[in-house]
Amino acid sequence: MKQVPLGETGLMVSEVGFGGIPITRITVDEGVALVRAALDKGITYFDTARMYGDSEVKMGRALEGRRDQVVVATKTMKRSAEEMTQEIEASLEALRTTWIDLYQIHNLAKPEDLQTVLAPGGAYEALTKAQAQGKVKHIGFSSHHPDTAIQAIETGRFATVQFACNFVEDQAAGKVFAAAKARGMACIAMKPLGGGLLERADLCFAWLQAQEGVLPIPGMQSTSELNEIAGLYEQRRELNQADLDEMQRIRDELGTRFCHRCGYCMPCPNGINIPKVMLFTSQSRRFPPQHLIKASKDFILHAEENCEDCGECSERCPYELPIPEMLGEITAAFRDFMAQHGQA
Repeated sequence: MKQVPLGETGLMVSEVGFGGIPITRITVDEGVALVRAALDKGITYFDTARMYGDSEVKMGRALEGRRDQVVVATKTMKRSAEEMTQEIEASLEALRTTWIDLYQIHNLAKPEDLQTVLAPGGAYEALTKAQAQGKVKHIGFSSHHPDTAIQAIETGRFATVQFACNFVEDQAAGKVFAAAKARGMACIAMKPLGGGLLERADLCFAWLQAQEGVLPIPGMQSTSELNEIAGLYEQRRELNQADLDEMQRIRDELGTRFCHRCGYCMPCPNGINIPKVMLFTSQSRRFPPQHLIKASKDFILHAEENCEDCGECSERCPYELPIPEMLGEITAAFRDFMAQHGQA
């Protein structure tokens, strides 16, 4: 696996990293084995977070004894210095380490978030203190909002930016990463597969390999996924015209309003599983009708009966989607779908 510089941090990392959300779905032993297998494949950048269940614990166990071979990044949603100090100590304990290479302020969504973390008594204050103590080597942030991300970049106070980047979400990422590169910051691409929405891993990673200075961190939960992604870096290929045409077809199919499956809209006060409902639009083109109706019916009809259009989900959505309106559209489409297939 090729090693590349992580911006101007002085760190060298594998050209593809390991995203730590999916290992929360497997056992501790399975998670530890998978992280070690990734390291054996040459992956040296491992991303996790305080809010990723037991991800830090699994990574800590897996990397113990090989800590000096890897770069570990974690993050938290906490905004105050006091809370951030507690989170740093908790991360150090869970990860079984005395230092964290990159600690990120997670999901800077609005200008007010940035102001809060940078103000006296904010999270950034605790990070710089931990940095002086050698507990944190570099400070970064993640965001889903291009304008806020660029504002954070322009402060000159961060070493890295983590932003959604794939061949569908390329325009916003392009603006954010261009601003970051101009300041020597590292660019970390979360959701390289669109949060699981994009099924053509070969297209996704061939496109990302052409984005200079961008580090993708795909989530993995099995050795088959690890081997597939590692294989795309061992035997890379350039995109041809047929690939470009297929990518454009996928862009056109998804349009500009689609669920990114980040889960920030949850929980719904009325128990609606919003990401599950949102899956119907893309799944209707790929799955057998009777199978899809059986898998989707309870989620969608529950949304139809219980959505009160309170707007809480839209307020939390980092992509500013009109979620109640979209739920209504999906419900109508689902009823038409059932009628077409004899289940009206």
